Amino acid sequence: MYLHLGQSTLVKTKDIIGIFDLDTATVAKPTRDFLSKAEKEGRVINVTYELPKSFIVCNDDNEIKVYISQLSSTTLLKRAGSIDFLM
Repeated sequence: MYLHLGQSTLVKTKDIIGIFDLDTATVAKPTRDFLSKAEKEGRVINVTYELPKSFIVCNDDNEIKVYISQLSSTTLLKRAGSIDFLM
């Protein structure tokens, strides 16, 4: 199964490690450090031209990728088919 992240970007649901709200998750310094390191390493993929609301961490062929999306984490979980999807 695939999850649409916006701007014609799809990821396999089995590759998703986590879906995070940008406003609440980036309060913690370790999360900001993780995102900063991922960006420096070129592993961040921005799939929005609008204000970003969430980020999705995926393991794609043993490579961690971080997608930045304009869709809320709640919307993405609903699209995945279940709130229990990642819990």
